[in-house]
Amino acid sequence: MNLLKTLAAISSMTMLSRVTGLLRESLMARAFGSGIYTDAFIVAFRLPNLLRRLFAEGAFSQAFVPLLSEYKNKNGEAETKELIDQAATFLLWSTVLISLAGILAAPLLIYWIVDPASQTPDSTRAAVWMTRFMFPYIACMSFVALAGGVLNTWRQFKIPAFTPVMLNMSFILASLFLPKYLETPIYAMAIAVMVGGLLQVGLQIPSLVKIGMLPRIHINPLRALRDPGVRRILQKMGPALLGVSAAQISLLINTTIAGHLGPGSVSALSWADRLMEFPTAMLGVALGTILLPGLSKAIASDDSQEYSGLLNWGLRLTFLLSLPAAVGLAMLAEPLIATLFNYGQFDAAATRASAAPLVAYSAGLLGIIVVKILTPAFYARQDFRTPVRIAIGTVIAVQLLNAALVPLLGVSGLALSIGLGACINAGCMFFLLRKRDIFMPLPGWPLFFAKLGVAVVAMGGLAWYARGLFTWTGPGVHGLMRALELGAIVSLCVVLYFAVLFALGFRLGDFRRTGR
Repeated sequence: MNLLKTLAAISSMTMLSRVTGLLRESLMARAFGSGIYTDAFIVAFRLPNLLRRLFAEGAFSQAFVPLLSEYKNKNGEAETKELIDQAATFLLWSTVLISLAGILAAPLLIYWIVDPASQTPDSTRAAVWMTRFMFPYIACMSFVALAGGVLNTWRQFKIPAFTPVMLNMSFILASLFLPKYLETPIYAMAIAVMVGGLLQVGLQIPSLVKIGMLPRIHINPLRALRDPGVRRILQKMGPALLGVSAAQISLLINTTIAGHLGPGSVSALSWADRLMEFPTAMLGVALGTILLPGLSKAIASDDSQEYSGLLNWGLRLTFLLSLPAAVGLAMLAEPLIATLFNYGQFDAAATRASAAPLVAYSAGLLGIIVVKILTPAFYARQDFRTPVRIAIGTVIAVQLLNAALVPLLGVSGLALSIGLGACINAGCMFFLLRKRDIFMPLPGWPLFFAKLGVAVVAMGGLAWYARGLFTWTGPGVHGLMRALELGAIVSLCVVLYFAVLFALGFRLGDFRRTGR
């Protein structure tokens, strides 16, 4: 399997997901702006989304995929199918119980996260209603996470990468057509979440049927708990849950802090975070998805050379693509926010408020992506404790940074703290991989960095100069012309970056790699 070709396929699906995601955010910003009701939806959605990341896409997936790969490579098809059935049963019933608890506790959760002084009674009631309505979303996404793990292990990467498009399309259609029919228009977004969750579940089923791995859900969840494979997953989930929890708790704390910085602060951080997710998913998530099954197989086969070769390839691609992305986001933060969101209720002030944290986020983009590349290196070895220890230390570091930076920079301080924390996390992971002789980098890194530096400086200088040639907000700024101007700048920057690399000796063939 050509890994570069596979990465391109996954990234193209991810790009479609992120483009539709940006469109959904743009339409949402246009319809609702940055205010207390938008903040209410973001907070309400963040609670079930947090638990989804913890129990489904987070701890469960990280414990499940390496074990599934082991079963697939060493055990028969019947045992592998039984593991999938029992794991699906455990996951579904667990998330149903969590959803019921969340529905009952919604008022307390909202009161804990949001400063009551910054909300009205109506917006608080809206947040509680939306939280209750959206909590079952985690059950849908738990199935999607399990299905994605199964399909990725079978090297069926495209459907899991495309699946988020269904949620985005649900958002887009809901924001365009539903608000005018609802007494509280923001409820359209909550409805979109649940419809999108069901659509994502439906998209996975045909692919699972095709490979003969559609899970059979048992009525009795205790049967799943007696399965040795599920018990092994649960044993690994404990440390993995702590690690994922550390990152998500940090995010939740930052949301709480933003909620006390004034109306619109949560929204501003969210819009910036949405743009940061674009390169993170395009590269970090896509590469992590490809690497975990390959690294797990290399460990199962005791092939240390293949293990180090995969990591070396992943890290070189990461630096090649994430460094220019970080510089581009920093240089073009306001043009990007203005072009995507500066319509309707989203005014010039909201644009500037969202651009500032985006610039701060860009300082840590490389760390955020590298963490997603190095974490599978530990999980493939079924080592969950090391990333957990690092993640807990990172949470402490982020909160210390918040204490120093938020009083000076406000919302931007929150974004900068997250980025710097990710860099600390990535640095610790790399140090331990090298110290334990788990990862042996191939030669040529100093010259590689020198060439990248020349290309990034040239591209950044062009972006900085070109952004000053145009007006991005204010009266008389035409949306289509603004998009064309931004597109031209981005295109020129991309061409210049790769032209400089080509002149310095980079070739596409240098990054081709075949998976075993």
